[in-house]
Amino acid sequence: MTRHDITPEQENAERAKAPGRTRVVRLVAVLLVVLAWFAIGSVGGPLVGKLSEVQKNDNASFLPKSAESTEVQKLAGKFTDTSTLPYFVVVERPGGLKPTDQAAVQQFIAGIPDLTFAGKGRTLGEYLKETPKFAVPSQDKQALLVPVPLDSKKAAEPLQGSSALYEGAKAMRESAAKTLAPQGLKVYVTGPGGVLADFVTAFSGIDGILLVVALGVVFVILLVVYRSPILPFAVLITSMFGLAAAALVIYPLAKNGTIDLNGQSQGILSILVVGASTDYALLLVSRYREELHDHPSKWAAMRASWRAAAEPIIASGATVILGLLCLMLSQLGNTRGLGPVGALGIAGALLSALTFLPAVLLLFGRKIFWPLVPRVDHVHAEDSVGRSGIWGRVAGLVGRHPRRVWVTTLVLLLACVAFVPTLKASGISQSQIFLNKVESVTGQEVLARHFPAGSGTPVQIVAPEDKAQAVATRAKAESGVASVTVGDNPAAPPKVVDGQVLVQATLTPAADSPAAETVVENLRRDLHQVSPAVRVGGSTAINLDVRHASERDLRVIIPTILAVIFVVLMLLLRSFVAPVVLVVANVISFAATLGVAALVFNHVFDFPGSDPSTPLYAFVFLVALGIDYSIFLMTRVREESQERGTRPGILVGLAVTGGVITSAGVVLAATFSALAVLPILFLVQIAFIVAFGVLLDTLVVRSLLVPAFAYDIDSRIWWPGRLSR
Repeated sequence: MTRHDITPEQENAERAKAPGRTRVVRLVAVLLVVLAWFAIGSVGGPLVGKLSEVQKNDNASFLPKSAESTEVQKLAGKFTDTSTLPYFVVVERPGGLKPTDQAAVQQFIAGIPDLTFAGKGRTLGEYLKETPKFAVPSQDKQALLVPVPLDSKKAAEPLQGSSALYEGAKAMRESAAKTLAPQGLKVYVTGPGGVLADFVTAFSGIDGILLVVALGVVFVILLVVYRSPILPFAVLITSMFGLAAAALVIYPLAKNGTIDLNGQSQGILSILVVGASTDYALLLVSRYREELHDHPSKWAAMRASWRAAAEPIIASGATVILGLLCLMLSQLGNTRGLGPVGALGIAGALLSALTFLPAVLLLFGRKIFWPLVPRVDHVHAEDSVGRSGIWGRVAGLVGRHPRRVWVTTLVLLLACVAFVPTLKASGISQSQIFLNKVESVTGQEVLARHFPAGSGTPVQIVAPEDKAQAVATRAKAESGVASVTVGDNPAAPPKVVDGQVLVQATLTPAADSPAAETVVENLRRDLHQVSPAVRVGGSTAINLDVRHASERDLRVIIPTILAVIFVVLMLLLRSFVAPVVLVVANVISFAATLGVAALVFNHVFDFPGSDPSTPLYAFVFLVALGIDYSIFLMTRVREESQERGTRPGILVGLAVTGGVITSAGVVLAATFSALAVLPILFLVQIAFIVAFGVLLDTLVVRSLLVPAFAYDIDSRIWWPGRLSR
C-alpha cells in the first residue's frame, strides 16, 4: 500500500461523514433516474424498429422545390398520370427470338395480375395502375420489353414489414424463373420499379445490421480501453437509451409529416447516436476515474468529474446539433430531413450520457472498473509528461520542438490536400450506386443493348401549343435524342391544357447516366431559345437538378456550419485566436481527408465516381463531429493553463486527454465503418471518409498540429481574453 492509499475502513468512514438522510436521498434520486431511463427505453426502443414504417423514399421527398424538373412534374400531371411507377421486364434470347417466344411471354404477361405475394395474402394486380397487355419487340429481334405500370402511391404503402414494390418485383422474378427461364429465355426485372425494389433489398434490416455491427465493434474497443467486463455494457446501454429517446420524438414527428425521414437518414441516425454517446461516455468515465484517485467518496468524485466534463460535452453536443440543423438550409429533401433527425439523435445521446451513465456509475461505484479498481493514490496522467506513456512522450515532443512539429505536420497535410481536385464528385448513374451485382442493373444493361437506353423514361417537355412542333423539331435534332412524340400517344392528337402541350423525348443514353444529363442541359439551353416558357423535366432532369442543388448546398451550408462552430468555440474558450486555429485546423484536416479519399477511390477501389452530396455529408460528419476532439482538448488545456500557465497547461492537457480522445476517435471511426456493410456506393464512401478523417484528426491534427501551434504562440492563443491565475 502506497502512502496515498486508504484502507476500506477509512473509505467507509469518509462516506459516513454524509448524514444518513442525505445518503438515502442520493440513492433514491439515482434509482429514479435509472428507472426513468428504463421507462424511456421500454417505450422508445420498439419505436426504433418502427421508424421504417414512417419513411419517405419517393422521388418527391428528394426534389428541390424550386427546380425546373419539379415544376414539370406538377404540370405533367395535367397531361398524363404521373402516379405510375413502372417495372420494365426485359426478356432476351441472345441468338434471336424464336416464333414461340412471343406466345410464351404473352402467357407470362396474362398471369402478372394474379401473381401472389408469398405470405402477404395480396396479389400484384391490386397494386397495378393498369393491366399490362403486350410486349414490345426490339429492332434486332433478340429481346422483348414489357412495361408493368405500378401505382406509385399504393407501392409505397407498408406491407407487413415489406412493400408492394419489393414483393411485386420478387413475384415476377419467381414467375419468370418457373415459366420462361426453362425455355432458354433470360428475364430481368428492371426500370424505376426494379431499381427501387433492389434498394429495398439493400436497405432491408439496415437498423439491425448497422446496430449489431456498430455495437459489436464498439464493445470490443471498450473492452480493450477499459479492461473491464462491466463498464462497456454501461456505455452501450447508454447509447441504446439515447437512440430510444430520439426515436420517441422522431417517430411521431415523421408520422405526422413534421419532419422527413428516409432509409438513408435512419441508418445514419443509429451510427450518429452510438458514436456520439460513446464519445461523451468516454470523456465522463475518464474524468470520473481520474477523480476517484483523489476522492474517497464516489459522490464527491462524480460531482467533480461531472462539473468538469459537462461543459465540453454540452459544447460538443451543441456544436454537432447546430451543425446538423444547418442542413435544413438544403434544397434537397433527404439532406434537409437529416438535419432535425440527426440533431434529435445527438440530443438523445447527450441527455443519456449526462444523466443515465452518471447514475449507473454511482450505483456501482468503484467496482464498475473491476478488476482495475481505482484507489485514492493521487496518481495523475500529467505526472508522465515527457517521461512515460505514449501521450506523455508525445507531449514531451511537442514541448521540445513545437515549431518543427506543427510545420512538418502542416506540410504533410497540405500535400494530401493537393489531390482534392482529383475527387470525382460530379455524379454517377443509378446502375453504379450498387456495389454488388443486382438484377435491375444487369437488366438496364440488357435494355440498353436492344432498345434506346432511355426507353420508358422519356424527357418530359411542357411547351406552348403554338410552339409544340418547333420544340419537337428542335429536340429531335439534338444529339442524344432517339425519338420525339408530341403528346403521350402518337396515335391521338395531343392534349392541350391552359394553352400548353406535353412533348416527350426518348434519349439514346440511359436516363440515369451523366451523358443523359448532358443531353438535358443542351435541350434546356436550345429549347429556351425557341420559347422562354418551355420547361424540361422528367427522370433525367430530376437527377440533373439534384446535382445542381447539391453543388449549391455545398456553397451555402459549409460556410454556415463553420460560422456556427466558430461562434460556439468563441463562447466556450472566451477567445478569438483559439477558435480560428481550431476551425482552420479542422478544415485542413477535412481537405486532406478528401485528398486521400480521391487517391483511394480512384486508384485502389476503382470507384466510378461519387454522388455530388458526398463532400457535404463528409464535411458535416467530419467537421461537426471532429471538432469534438479539439473541444475536449482545449477545454482541458484552458483548465490546466489557469493553474500552471499556457505552455505547461498545453502539455498537461495533451497528456491527460490523449488516451480518452484517441479512444473516442477510434470508436467513432469504427462506428461509421459499419456503414460499409451495406452495398451502396455512397454509404461505403462516407464510411471511409469519416473513419479515415476522424483518425487523422485525433492522431495527427489534435495530437500534433493544434497543441504544437498553440504551444508556439503561447498565451496569445487566448487573445483577446486573459487567463485568471
